[in-house]
Amino acid sequence: MAKTTLSERQQIILGLIVQEYVETAQAVGSKRLVDKYNLEMSSATVRNEMVELAEKGYVRQPHTSAGRVPTEQGYRYFVGELMSRPDLPATTKHTITHQFYQARHDMEQWLRLSASVLAHQSHAASLVTAPQTEEARFKHLELIATSGRQVLMVLVLLSGKVMQQMLVLKEPVDQERLSTTADLFNNKWQGRDLAAFASPAPADFDELAKDMHKLVADELLRLNGGLAGEVYHDGWTNVLGQPEFAESESARRALRVLEERPLLEDLLSQTVQNSEVGGVQVLIGGEGNWEELRDCSLVLARYGAPELATGILGVLGPIRMSYGNAISTVNFVAGVMSNLVTETMSGDSAE
Repeated sequence: MAKTTLSERQQIILGLIVQEYVETAQAVGSKRLVDKYNLEMSSATVRNEMVELAEKGYVRQPHTSAGRVPTEQGYRYFVGELMSRPDLPATTKHTITHQFYQARHDMEQWLRLSASVLAHQSHAASLVTAPQTEEARFKHLELIATSGRQVLMVLVLLSGKVMQQMLVLKEPVDQERLSTTADLFNNKWQGRDLAAFASPAPADFDELAKDMHKLVADELLRLNGGLAGEVYHDGWTNVLGQPEFAESESARRALRVLEERPLLEDLLSQTVQNSEVGGVQVLIGGEGNWEELRDCSLVLARYGAPELATGILGVLGPIRMSYGNAISTVNFVAGVMSNLVTETMSGDSAE
């Protein structure tokens, strides 16, 4: 939709309508704006401008004689043209940074912490995906004898992700041979991606090494097919407590996006999966593409270091969310997480 030009006065009134509606969830009347903000115009003038804003699609009137509420187009204009983006207070930044500093050596801990911080600061529901390389890259293999023909395979990726799988071999194999096989992989393929495993195993590999070659290749292929690992969430109650979601079906539609993996993968792949690290994207009402999000907005960012690994984080709330606070929070936490990825996964510090 082409953007309609608004006069300076219309911009002021639209900005105040959005601000008031975000705070109160009540339709905004002209008299309230004039009285609260000491506008140098009459209520009649404000009403006339509201009519113009409604005709241009930026506000609507829920029912006759009610005030106005912003439309999706109104929110988009507000976020893109009118909104100031206040920084988080220095004390809040210090507290968040200190929390992450204490958790920096445990990836799962700082992923859970990021979900908690995002939900708390934005008063919305959060989502955080684990960082992963552009393509899954092999780092280390361990094969551990357990009992009989059973062997524990531990596969470590360059992103720091660890996968464990119990294998049942055709015949018992002693630990020395298992370790020799694992060392063969670690010396030959450290840092390599799926392409390195696309060709058949080398002819001089024994049967065990050939089997491991296929297993590693299959696992890298699976991980390249979509989101890898757990998606961390927090703050469901922040969303469910909003008046927009008093009707349960509306809430279920909103949360289904975060809970159902295919929906989430589709959403992220079409929005931030391939975007630049550090950029914040705002998705209002599903932007006409996701029916499940028609009552919601998402603020998302990609974090990490492209040459190492990246993940996605963000918050979900009602369309009537405090966009300035949400964007500032997502942007700051993404920056902290990017620093952690660089510190944790560069050189030999990754685990």
